[in-house]
Amino acid sequence: SVRLKIGDMTCASCVARVEKALKQVPGVLSAEVNLATETAEVTLTRDAAALPQLIAAVEKAGYRAEAILDAAIGASPAAPSGAPWWPIAVAAALSAPLALPMFGMLFGKEWMLDGWIQWLLATPVQFWLGARFYKAGWKAVRAGAGNMDLLVAVGTSAAYGLSIYLLLTHGEHGMPHLYFEASAVVITLVLLGKWMEARAKRQTTEAIRALNALRPETARLRREGVDTEVAISAVKVGDQVVVRPGERIAVDGEIIEGTTEVDESLITGESLPVSKQAGDHVTGGAVNAEGLIIVRTTAIGAESTLARIVRMVESAQAKKAPIQRLVDQVSAVFVPVVIGIAAVTLLGWGLATGNWETAILNAVAVLVIACPCALGLATPTAIMAGTGVAARHGILIKDAEALEVAHQVKIVAFDKTGTLTEGKPELVALEPLGISRDEALAWAAAIQSGSEHPLAKAITQLAAQEERRVPAASEVRAVAGRGMSAVVEGHQLRLGSPRFMQELGVDLGSFAARAKALEAEGRTVSYLADVTGAPALLALLAFGDTVKASAATAVTRLHALGIQTALVTGDNQGSAEAVAKQLGIDIVHFQVLPENKAAIIGRLKNQVKDGGRVAMVGDGINDAPALAAADVGIALSTGTDVAMQAAGITLMRGDPALVADAIDISRRTYAKIRQNLFWAFFYNAVGIPLAAFGMLSPVIAGAAMAFSSFSVVMNALLLRRWKGNSK
Repeated sequence: SVRLKIGDMTCASCVARVEKALKQVPGVLSAEVNLATETAEVTLTRDAAALPQLIAAVEKAGYRAEAILDAAIGASPAAPSGAPWWPIAVAAALSAPLALPMFGMLFGKEWMLDGWIQWLLATPVQFWLGARFYKAGWKAVRAGAGNMDLLVAVGTSAAYGLSIYLLLTHGEHGMPHLYFEASAVVITLVLLGKWMEARAKRQTTEAIRALNALRPETARLRREGVDTEVAISAVKVGDQVVVRPGERIAVDGEIIEGTTEVDESLITGESLPVSKQAGDHVTGGAVNAEGLIIVRTTAIGAESTLARIVRMVESAQAKKAPIQRLVDQVSAVFVPVVIGIAAVTLLGWGLATGNWETAILNAVAVLVIACPCALGLATPTAIMAGTGVAARHGILIKDAEALEVAHQVKIVAFDKTGTLTEGKPELVALEPLGISRDEALAWAAAIQSGSEHPLAKAITQLAAQEERRVPAASEVRAVAGRGMSAVVEGHQLRLGSPRFMQELGVDLGSFAARAKALEAEGRTVSYLADVTGAPALLALLAFGDTVKASAATAVTRLHALGIQTALVTGDNQGSAEAVAKQLGIDIVHFQVLPENKAAIIGRLKNQVKDGGRVAMVGDGINDAPALAAADVGIALSTGTDVAMQAAGITLMRGDPALVADAIDISRRTYAKIRQNLFWAFFYNAVGIPLAAFGMLSPVIAGAAMAFSSFSVVMNALLLRRWKGNSK
């Protein structure tokens, strides 16, 4: 995947031309161009053409291109460069004397300037300040296409040319009515509109710039007891970084000394400081609030959490939402159609009335009002504003499609452990059969000593607390969705779920009543068995996990949005139903193996009607297939990287209440997209006929066109006022 910075694009037609040029390069699988970020995302085959060929293709199409070579934090130009203001000021100063007589006529005043003075004022605006329209329009013609600049250049040139013709042919017989003010004022208004649009577009990328600003330029390294301040680029994995109170943490790492509170609000959206001590992980960019800490570096540069967040947000803003592809198809034929309508207007008025002056002016009005800038900006600006506000609240949206699709979600399915519960279960019951409790705990801890599973940690932590000697285990193997197997002190031991025991032929009758009672209390039950000879049951283990404080709020808020909730877990029926009852979850699927979770998501999809979608929320490796199978996968960043890669949305806090926030942002963003597209099409659907029928002057048409682009961007920026409800 290659990213390019594209220059000189002005409207949706430009986007279509650049994409077409890139797709024609051998080895290009896909190309997506974003007008709002002025970037192109190109996917290539391994043996694809070199970067210079992609740049050459863009330049041949009439645009500038340069590679964004470094994907590390801060390397990408997150905000389009703002347009200079002075051309608008000069254009306005030259155009004002031309437009002022129009207002004088309303009061019966004759302020019209001499024709040659009008020409003197209008010419610099037309050919100096308006030169950009001629250059870009000529490039479009050479490439066999059209764009906004071509429409402006042709329209204003027609008004300017008509004025020159009238001045030369009728100047001797009194002052003819000239139209220099139309060409000059239209150019001034278009320049003003583009300047306002550029400023507004920069605001849509504010979230990326805020994230980029979080990384310190230097770090304080401790080597052999000496603290030295070095450039951040000099820090290596394993280095010890000293962070004083009030400073930003320079790297991702693990605290090896000190205790403190850390403000992670700009990274996770969590408004309250988080307590940290030795052994805890910290993220680069967060603020160390009070204590001095020493951090062992675990990730730097492009691999840091902050860099990955920035890349994820940039990627989402650069990608196209599905609805945008339809807009692009319309935009590709829009300019030729408009030129055709303008030609029909010119001929129709000229032949019908014989007044070719009026015919030209009406054709100019058609060309000017029809610029497709608003169409090109309607979707990407809303996507950028939506992903930006989401990032500020700890919701990372990996692609625009996830953001668009999420508004249709009708069922949200949750994993249980680590998603709705704290994921830190405790061993609440250990009941041996035929062996001592100490021996049962030691053997169970031996089997689980190398596992990172939450239940495994509960066993090993209890063994450590009771200071039990844990024997060595060999042939340790995880059996997906069932449990663990190992050889301990000559015994072939198995530890896992009731399903696992039944498959091994272990008789669970001795603990049947006890297991049923524990499951009814919401406990997760496992068994320890010896299968060296005839399978023999050795112990029952029961685990308890605390439901997250915000889980009930998450379910309540989803219900308020008209969304059903489901629980899809590998736990037993009693544990699953106890949690579901406590939280008010509608649908429960229990004892689901990891490979079957995706099938459950498929069944939920079949239950949804009227084009509704299904979202899956999880945090573990075993949730990855279901996250990928869902219409929208939502992963918790407190979980595994595999889960986050499979999901379209990542929640930077382990807070399930953010799920409702993510869906709410999606709904608001999609509403803005629809509003923007409505207004973009409305301007053209109403404006073009009015101009064609002579009911709009070129000046009014130019003002309407400039306002349409600006209003679309400003409407999208209203999303930034969203505050969220999860805190």
